Amino acid sequence: MTSAREAILGAVRASLGRGALDDAQRAELDARIPAHTRPAQDEDPVERFKRKFESRSGTVVRIDSADQIVATVEAYRAAHDLKKKIAVGGALRELKWPRGWHKHHDPAGIDEALSLTTCFSAVAETGSLVFASGPDNPITHNFVPDDHIVVLEAKQIVDRFEDAWALLRKRDAGMPRATNIVSGPSRTADVEQTIQLGAHGPRRVHVILIG
Repeated sequence: MTSAREAILGAVRASLGRGALDDAQRAELDARIPAHTRPAQDEDPVERFKRKFESRSGTVVRIDSADQIVATVEAYRAAHDLKKKIAVGGALRELKWPRGWHKHHDPAGIDEALSLTTCFSAVAETGSLVFASGPDNPITHNFVPDDHIVVLEAKQIVDRFEDAWALLRKRDAGMPRATNIVSGPSRTADVEQTIQLGAHGPRRVHVILIG
């Protein structure tokens, strides 16, 4: 709990003539919080994530190890005839790129076409990627380039949204300043109810799934 929050709650308690709660009182109050309803789900989380993500025009390729990341990115770049210029998240700083590639780890500029990032987790329930902002994870990497490639390990996939939020709360770094949940390419149907991809973010979101 932050000092500012402690101060505010302390002031509220003082105004009510109450002191801090002891463990028994805290447990009693916690027990009153209703548990979230969680829909039944018996599908393999990895398969469900893949199926749901691809149903919204996202793409997924599965590889065996991180050693294959750069080659997989190169195959994607060649398939879409993109330049060898890429904004790379800080967590992937150690990747070795072949000659001819221009990479950087700064926020993505307005002319950025391709980015490669990790994500915090993924949710099988909806086929969504969860991004936690930070110095190594500029939000611009997620939304500025037309093509966003995301490295995801199978073990990062959780069943439901509640599981992802619980993990976020347990982060050593605390809750991020911003959390973005992405369930495929950006799209809109504002114009004549015709689906347009890339309206407010990437036109293509491609997941490299490890494991």
